[in-house]
Amino acid sequence: MTPLRQKMMDAMQVRGFSVRTHQSYLSAVHDLARYYHRPPDQLNVDELQAYFLYLDKERGLSGASCRLYLDKERGLSGASCRLYLNGIRFLYLQVLDWDSFDIQLHAPKAAQRIPELLTRAEVGQILSACKNTKHRMMLMTCYGCGLRVSELVALKVRDIDGERHLLRIEQGKGARDRQVILSASLLEQLRDYWRRYRPTLWLFPRRESEVALGISTPQRVFTVAKRRTGIDKVGGIHSLRHAYATHQLEAGLPVHQLQRLLGHQNIHSTLRYVHWVPGYQEGQRGTDLIAALEVDHDCR
Repeated sequence: MTPLRQKMMDAMQVRGFSVRTHQSYLSAVHDLARYYHRPPDQLNVDELQAYFLYLDKERGLSGASCRLYLDKERGLSGASCRLYLNGIRFLYLQVLDWDSFDIQLHAPKAAQRIPELLTRAEVGQILSACKNTKHRMMLMTCYGCGLRVSELVALKVRDIDGERHLLRIEQGKGARDRQVILSASLLEQLRDYWRRYRPTLWLFPRRESEVALGISTPQRVFTVAKRRTGIDKVGGIHSLRHAYATHQLEAGLPVHQLQRLLGHQNIHSTLRYVHWVPGYQEGQRGTDLIAALEVDHDCR
């Protein structure tokens, strides 16, 4: 590992960046160095601008017609170009202490689309299609608490506060802790699950009880269950988080409470859900989403 790479990792560590951000930023800087066959701290402004012009052009290509320097056949989306820009900007401003970073990247704004939202009936069908009790409990917890998949696999048994009906999310996105409400129905399901599997550390461990699941497992579980139902709406397991947010708003949950439960730092991230719920009217509280589902709990 080069001293510069270690210095960049340390800078991200002290700022509490997520593992994914570490990987994305380091990959962006690695690609830049490979493109020029030189360390990034030896490049000048003109070379950086030329590199981002190259990324701009690659963004306009697609599939086999686009071959990047690293022999990855892909077209770069505007979002990917901006990720490269953010990672490289971080290197020069925060690690190499440049006074400014005036490199231009002409990537279009990300298209704002409403996802194909799951109805409550469809969520129930997906959960019922999960033949494994542990896997079904994972998806139920993800939906019932509006969790990100990274938060789901990081849950520990001790994070459940049954007395106060709360679930503690430790170091979620942005390195922030938060608490979400555990509905009575979901808490009872979790208690049944614990009596059956007796997890000790991780709530949803691998077969080796001291090892946490990777995010690919619940992602695959969701995809397989959705395929069994015949539901063809676009979206992976994050669709359950979208469903949680929109279903709670439909039940009248105030936006500021939803912001806290979802762990959004910026209220604008939460307000997008309001735009997806026509006729939203704020009430006093949300609802027990799990109690409203029709799920076949006898699946094995």
